[in-house]
Amino acid sequence: MKKILPFFSYLFHPIFIPMYAALFFFFLNDSYFSNPEKYFALIQIGVVTIVLPVLFFFVLRSFGQIDSMMIADVSQRKIPLVFLCFLIILLVKKSITFERFPELHFFFLGGLVSTVLALVLLFLKTKASLHLMTISGLTFFIIGLSIHNQTQSTNMIAFLVLMNGVVASSRLEMKAHTVKELIIGLVIGIIPQLLLFRFWL
Repeated sequence: MKKILPFFSYLFHPIFIPMYAALFFFFLNDSYFSNPEKYFALIQIGVVTIVLPVLFFFVLRSFGQIDSMMIADVSQRKIPLVFLCFLIILLVKKSITFERFPELHFFFLGGLVSTVLALVLLFLKTKASLHLMTISGLTFFIIGLSIHNQTQSTNMIAFLVLMNGVVASSRLEMKAHTVKELIIGLVIGIIPQLLLFRFWL
């Protein structure tokens, strides 16, 4: 089990969570968009949330600013989080807009608020688990989407709740976080999504 747990830290790495949310929104959820519209949105999300952060990671690594994809050191997290904030702002202003995809728009807004909170905490010398922040945000987005569309997503929600626990165990096993940091990540991931429910539920 100890050898398997680290796999979940990579499977549910924060850069993949936006794509998981978009895939659920477009394909596993009752949606009213054409396939070209779905694929174009997914390409945009993939480029902004996966391709650009990975390229930026290699740039930072080549300059010695970060040493790992997990970015364990508090001081190394600031620049990537600032860059991520700008990317999310770009996404919600130009691609995943309120007019086109309101539910997904508010998911990304919630993610932006969570990221800003994680960044502020870094200046207070406090590290939050970005893994727990993003997977808990995804879980509550899918709960909200299930309520909004009156669809049965019980199995998916149960799976994600389980994965929250598995990812937390993985981060502890890898000695990447303390229990306190995991709880902080969980809280700042959930609260923005909950607060934004009132605008789209």
